[in-house]
Amino acid sequence: MIALFWELIPSKTMNLSILYTLFKNSTGVSTDTRKIAKGNLFFALKGPNFDANSFAPTALEMGASAVVIDDIAYFVEDDERYFFAEDSLKMLQDLANHHRKQLTIPIIGLTGSNGKTTTKELMKAVLSKKFKTAATDGNLNNHIGVPLTLLTITEEDEIALVEMGANKQGDIAELCQIAEPTHGMITNIGKAHLEGMGGPEGVLKTKTELFQFLRENGRTVFINSQDPILSNFVKRFENPVLYPSHGDFCEVIFQEANPFVKFSLGGEEEVFLTHLIGAYNFGNIATALTIGKFFGVEVEKAVEAIVNYQPSNMRSQLLEKRSNLIILDAYNANPSSMEVAIRTFGQMTGKKHKMLILGDMFELGEHAVTEHARLGEIISEYEIEKVCFTGQLIASALATYPKALFFPDTFSFRNWLQDSNLEDYLILIKGSRGMKLEGLVDFI
Repeated sequence: MIALFWELIPSKTMNLSILYTLFKNSTGVSTDTRKIAKGNLFFALKGPNFDANSFAPTALEMGASAVVIDDIAYFVEDDERYFFAEDSLKMLQDLANHHRKQLTIPIIGLTGSNGKTTTKELMKAVLSKKFKTAATDGNLNNHIGVPLTLLTITEEDEIALVEMGANKQGDIAELCQIAEPTHGMITNIGKAHLEGMGGPEGVLKTKTELFQFLRENGRTVFINSQDPILSNFVKRFENPVLYPSHGDFCEVIFQEANPFVKFSLGGEEEVFLTHLIGAYNFGNIATALTIGKFFGVEVEKAVEAIVNYQPSNMRSQLLEKRSNLIILDAYNANPSSMEVAIRTFGQMTGKKHKMLILGDMFELGEHAVTEHARLGEIISEYEIEKVCFTGQLIASALATYPKALFFPDTFSFRNWLQDSNLEDYLILIKGSRGMKLEGLVDFI
C-alpha cells in the first residue's frame, strides 16, 4: 500500500520547499476547522482524543487552500489540494523554524512558572509604542502554539514576542530549537506542573533550558537580579541585562501594592499608578520597562503603556458586582502563584469584609496533599472573614484551616453564594483552569 502510494503520487509528498511555497501563498495556518479562514493552509494533527485527518474534507469545505495530512487512508488522489507528510506536527514545526530562519528581527522568548502571559502583554504594550510587534496570542505557548505564533510573523513586523510553556522536562529546549530566540528571560521559577516535571528540581531544570540555549548561542539574556533563584544565573553570562535595577541603564522602584502596584523610576520623584494588583506584578512591570529601554522605546511612552494596561482574561481581573469588588484570578493556579495571591490579598484593605475563594490546583501528582494543606497554613496568618474551598483536592487544606466553608463542587457552592447576598466584600477567586471558577461570579 505504501509503495503504491509513492509510485502514484510522489509529487504530493510534502517537503519544506513545497510547503513554504504553499504557506507564502496562503492566508495563514490553521489546525482547527472551527476557526479556519478562507485561504488557510490546514494541518491535520492527532491528539489523544481526536484525529484531525478525518477533518480534512471539512477544512477544504470551509475554504482551506490545501491540507497536510499524515494518514494515507484519508488521502484523495485526484484532489490537488491534498498533501501527505509522515508527521503533520513535525512538518508544522519544521515549517515554523524554516520561516523563522528567514526573519532578521529580534525574537524575544520568555517562560516562567507564573506571570508569562501578563509579562508578554506588558512587553507588547511597551514595544508597540515604537515597533510593529508580533506576539503570542493568548497562551498559545506549547509545541503547537509556538509554531503557530512564528507563522503569524510577517515581513512588516519589526520585533516578536514568543511565550514558551512546559509540562515536562525538555519542552522548553524543544521550543527554543523551533523559535531560536535572539533574546530571552524567565519570569520566575515556582511550583508549577510538578507532576510532569518531576518535582521542584525538574521545574528549575526545565525553565532554565531557555537560559542554556541563550548562553550556548551567545544571545542576550535579561535576568531579574532580585529573584533569589534567577540571580544565581547571572555569573553564567558575560553581559546579562539585569532588572529592576541595572546601574544607570534602567532602574524601576517598587512603591506599594494596596491593591494596585505603584512604581517610580530611578532619579525621578513621580510615582505611577497601574491597574495591576499585587506586589508579584512588579517584576512583570520591571521586565517590560527594561525591555522597552533596551530596544529604545521612549521612557514616557513605555510608562504610559504600563499605566494604561488593563488586566483581562481572568488574570487578576477586577470586577464589580453591586457593592462587592472581585479579583478574578481563575485562569490558572499552582502552589507558588497561590501563595503570593493569598499573601497579597491578606494585606489588602478597602472593603468592610473580605472573602477568599480557592479551588483545586491540578498537575501536582504526589505533592497534591501537602501543597493544598500548606494553603491553610498560609491563610491562618491573615484575618479573612470568610474562607471557602471548592473541589476535591483542596479538601486537604481543611486539615490546616478547619474553619473554612467547604463545597465539594461548584454547583453546591453556587447555591450558597446566591443565598448569601454578599455586600461590601473584597473577594479573591483563584484556582486551576479546570475548575472554571469564573462561573461563580454570576452568583455573587
